[in-house]
Amino acid sequence: MTGRVTGIGGFFFRAKDPAAIKQWYLDMFGVQLTPDNYEDLPWRTEAGTTVFEPFPEDTEYFGDRSVGWMINFRVDDLDAVMKRLTEAGHAVEHEGDFPNGRFAKLHDPEGNAIQLWQPGGKDPG
Repeated sequence: MTGRVTGIGGFFFRAKDPAAIKQWYLDMFGVQLTPDNYEDLPWRTEAGTTVFEPFPEDTEYFGDRSVGWMINFRVDDLDAVMKRLTEAGHAVEHEGDFPNGRFAKLHDPEGNAIQLWQPGGKDPG
């Protein structure tokens, strides 16, 4: 098919304190800040699976019902990321180990839902 989407080019959301939340994502996950010029490169992801899945409007999975989205980050070492988060005082829930990998869930300082995924087993990406 021509004219198809080839990946996610950006993820944009409202924040009460954009500078603080950008710094938190950099400190906790290494998500590079968007450069303020065209010479420096923005954060680059590794190629891999991206799941696009709408949830029912009444889902409890994201936590607070006012939160309308959840981001899933692929990670290379779930235990290391969970350790860094808990040492920084964040509650992280290990969701389990499944045929397609290991999962954990948390919320950022503004209450936005985050799922962490360490691929394993049958990952088509």
